[in-house]
Order: sequence, then C-alpha cells, then structure tokens
Amino acid sequence: MGRTAQPAALKLLTGRGDGRDSGGRTILPPPAFRRLPPKPPTWLSREAAAEWRRVVPGLQRLDLLKEEDRAMLAAYCETWSVFVTATRLVTLEGLTVQQITNRPDGSSTEKTVPNPAVAIARNAGRELRGFAAQFGLSPSSEQALARGADDGSEEDNPFA
Repeated sequence: MGRTAQPAALKLLTGRGDGRDSGGRTILPPPAFRRLPPKPPTWLSREAAAEWRRVVPGLQRLDLLKEEDRAMLAAYCETWSVFVTATRLVTLEGLTVQQITNRPDGSSTEKTVPNPAVAIARNAGRELRGFAAQFGLSPSSEQALARGADDGSEEDNPFA
C-alpha cells in the first residue's frame, strides 16, 4: 500500500508555482466540484460535532472541502470522538483493569489485564492520522501548507 495521493489544492500550495508540484511535475486540475462545505450529519455525537465545527472553517478557507466530502469528514470526526472517549476512559481507569473470571464450580479468579480502552485509543489514533492526511490536518501537512503559502516569489531561494 503506497502513499495516499494529496488533493490538487494541497499539491499546488506546496508546489513550485505555475501549476507545478514540489517535484516540478504539472498538476492536473481537479474535477470541477462546487467548493462548498458539507452540512454536518444530524447523527454526529457531541464530540464529533464539536470537531466538525472546529475543522470545517479552516478547510473551507483553503478551498479543500466540497459537499461530497461529508462522509469522509464525518468518519474523521467520529473517529476523533472515539479517540477522546477511549482516552478519557484510560485516564479514569488507568492503563490496566481487573478482570474477574467466573468458573463453573462457582469460584472466581481476578487478574490484572491491559485496559481495552488503550487499544481502542491506539487504533483510533492510527485511523485519525489517515483521515488527517486526507484533509491536510496533520502537523506535517500543516508544514507543507505553510511552505507553499508564499507569494510565489523565488528571490530568497538560493536553490531556484
């Protein structure tokens, strides 16, 4: 599984200018979707809805959203909600929990096991990184956007 391709808008922001990416390759224009942010689904959890309200304005300013992104953005926001819920649970319960096993003879045993919420938070974190990369929300994507957000002038670039 190779790297996920960036949207054309991100490639242009991080590119050399004149419709070229950072490697100098011509960037094909994206399909002519209307660049309107999607409406949030009514079924989003509270935490997911808050994340939607947090990220959509910035993505809209960069012209990265279209109505068709609703499902992917909802999945990102709900994954964030799962991450937050699991992390809060680990904070409350700790990294380990007591597991009680009832035996057929009526006795029980208790042992310390890893908190399942740790694995849930870890998996949600992995999924978040994938979604974040799709929307340019990871720190590395942010840096790439910042590098490409100049006026196109190459005067200060000693390698140009």
